[in-house]
Amino acid sequence: MTAPFAADTHPGGPRILFVGLAESSHTHSWVDLLEGADFNVRLFAMPSGLPPDDWRVRTYVTAQAAAPLDPATRACLYARRGRALRFAKRVVARAAGADRAVTPARWLARVVREWRPHVIHTLGLDAGKFYFDARQSYGLAGAGKWVLQTRGGADLALAHLDPEARGRMGEVMRACDRLLSDNLENFRIARALGVAEEKLADIAPVPGTGGVDVDALASRRRGEPSARRTILWPKAYECPWSKALPVFEALKLCWERIQPCAVEMLATDAEARMWYWSLPEPVREGCRPHERIPRARALELMTEARVMLAPSLVDGVPNSMYEAMAAGALPVVSPLDTIRPLVEGGRNVLFARNLYPEEIAAALARAMADDALVDSAARENLALVRRVADRGEIRARVIDFYERLAARG
Repeated sequence: MTAPFAADTHPGGPRILFVGLAESSHTHSWVDLLEGADFNVRLFAMPSGLPPDDWRVRTYVTAQAAAPLDPATRACLYARRGRALRFAKRVVARAAGADRAVTPARWLARVVREWRPHVIHTLGLDAGKFYFDARQSYGLAGAGKWVLQTRGGADLALAHLDPEARGRMGEVMRACDRLLSDNLENFRIARALGVAEEKLADIAPVPGTGGVDVDALASRRRGEPSARRTILWPKAYECPWSKALPVFEALKLCWERIQPCAVEMLATDAEARMWYWSLPEPVREGCRPHERIPRARALELMTEARVMLAPSLVDGVPNSMYEAMAAGALPVVSPLDTIRPLVEGGRNVLFARNLYPEEIAAALARAMADDALVDSAARENLALVRRVADRGEIRARVIDFYERLAARG
């Protein structure tokens, strides 16, 4: 019989409330680090989306669901009856007053007061701002230790230069008890914003997904990576942090030099798809655009790739780079301040700036022609990823981190 939502899986164990995007595979991967450990874990979901039905972590859902959700693992701000969405009866009954709207922030405050988590971990700066506002509005300061995890470079790299955003960002970051990041550049920015040294988590830097199952990926290698002819482009979409159009231009420039090959384009959005249709027919026939695909399928494609193509304008340490290292694919990445301290161009990776098609084309041409580089990088990178991003080792560090925080709470 399935335990009801209110029942903790490890009675008496530390309680951790995560706040973040329920639809994000990064969220699932990080929270799943604690699977099987002696913690009671729940997620308070931001209003942007829903978790997968088969993800069994107890989740407070604040987005409107089109179908009924499992009451054993989902508590909903909204419930569905027929075609009409209504506030769940139990939520309304507990509301502070009949004339006061039940909002996600108000519900979060009530969850914190009633469940009394030892640790509140916000996944990303947006989640941190959301919790900070609820904390201020509903007097939650001191209700558990607050961990704020910044996402790659997107959270801080450009925003901290904007005086208005910088002030707000600094206020939120200074209020947390511990700051986590996947790169040390974010800690440099945090110090400049007045975050005390003792708030910088001693387990950082740590990948935002909780690391890579290196053995699982490495075991799926088949022969030498130089025998592969697939280029995997994980972020074939337009966003502020990476641009797709220069990559399309690069493919046109080097197409004849990199044959034979196939380009697997993941997470392709509408804007990138428009440019895909503008490609010359031979290039277009060699490219395979995909929308969102399951993470397991993306990792399978990584083990089939010779090259992992991920030029970007802003980034932390890309999780796709670590995955490529475990799978044996040669990363083509941009020489960003968050990446250069970890790798050497021409040895572990090939560097190419995102806005320079000629650089991307040159890197692709070398990656598809230089068998010795691809195979030697695969050997060196396997040792590197074991050292800095092995999921088993990171799990042990994260569990110890939470146990120490909960004991102090």
